[in-house]
Amino acid sequence: MKNTKQNEPTATLVAERGSRLTRITLALGTIVILAAAVTLLALASGFAKENSAPVFVKEIPPGYRDWRLISVAREEGDLDDIRAILGNDIAVKAYREGTIPFPEGAIIARLAWSFDASEENNRAFGRAQSFVAGHAKNGVQFMVKDSKKYAATGGWGYAHFDDGKPAKEASMQSCFPCHQEIKSRDFIFTRYAP
Repeated sequence: MKNTKQNEPTATLVAERGSRLTRITLALGTIVILAAAVTLLALASGFAKENSAPVFVKEIPPGYRDWRLISVAREEGDLDDIRAILGNDIAVKAYREGTIPFPEGAIIARLAWSFDASEENNRAFGRAQSFVAGHAKNGVQFMVKDSKKYAATGGWGYAHFDDGKPAKEASMQSCFPCHQEIKSRDFIFTRYAP
C-alpha cells in the first residue's frame, strides 16, 4: 500500500503536466493558424487591390523619342498645344496594316509643345502665317497594349508624365472613360497619317 500512495502524487503530477502540455500545444497551434490566416488575408487583400482597379504605366518606355511618327494634331481650348503621336515598331506596323485590335506590345506616345508664332518665319514670308512647336507642355503620354495586365481598361495601360514623373493615379481616372468613346477603333483616337 505504501507504493500506491507514493505513486498517487506522481500520477497526479504526470496528469497535470500532460494537461498543461496539451494546453500549450493547443495555444501554439492556434497562434500558428491565426498567423497563417492573417498572412493569407494580407496577401489576398494586396492581390485584390492590385487587380480591382486599372493599373497605370509607371515607367517611361525607353527610346520613345526615336519612334516613328504616326500623326500630328493641334489642340485648342484649355490644352492649346501642337502634338506629335509616335509609335513603337509594333504600333506602326499595326497602323500601316490596319490591324484592329492592336497587337500586344504596341505602344503609342503623345508629345506636346506650345503652339507659337514664328516671327523669324513670318519675316521671311512677309506676313503672319507660320507657327512652330515651342516649349514642351502638357506632359508626355503613353498607351501600352497588354490585354492581361490592363484588362480592366480595354487592354491598354495609360500613362502621363510631367518632368519624367508619373502623374497621380487620381488624375489618370479620366483616360479610359474618354477612350471608351472610340471602342470600335480599339480605344485609339489618332488615325495614321501616311
